[in-house]
Amino acid sequence: MGAAWSHISSTAGFDRGTVHEFPVGESVLSEPTPAVPGIVIYTTAICPYCVAAKNFLKSKGQAWTEVRIDLDPAEREKMVARARRTSVPQIFIGETHVGGYDDMIALHRQGGLDPLLSGA
Repeated sequence: MGAAWSHISSTAGFDRGTVHEFPVGESVLSEPTPAVPGIVIYTTAICPYCVAAKNFLKSKGQAWTEVRIDLDPAEREKMVARARRTSVPQIFIGETHVGGYDDMIALHRQGGLDPLLSGA
C-alpha cells in the first residue's frame, strides 16, 4: 500500500497554480521557523527622524506598529517608562530597546540589526 498524500495548491511561495504533493504527516518545512520579533516605533507627526526610521525599515521589508505619542499622552508616558528617553523615535524590536534612528543605523552598520530583526 502506498503512502497517503496531501495536495497543496497555493500562490504564496510556489509557482501560481502549481499543485505540490507532500506525504501526509510530514512537515512542509524541514525545521521550525523562529518567531520574528515585532517592531514598535514611538513617533510624532512632525518628526523627520521618525520618517527616516520608517523608510529605512520599509527598505528592509519590515513591518511595524506605530504609536503616535502626540495623539495620546498616556502612550508618551508608557514610552518614557519603557525607553527611559523622551525623544522620538524610540524603536523596539521585540523587547529589545534599539533607541532612536541614529542608534538603529549604528546598530545596522555594526552588523547587529539584521540578526535582531530575524529573531536570532
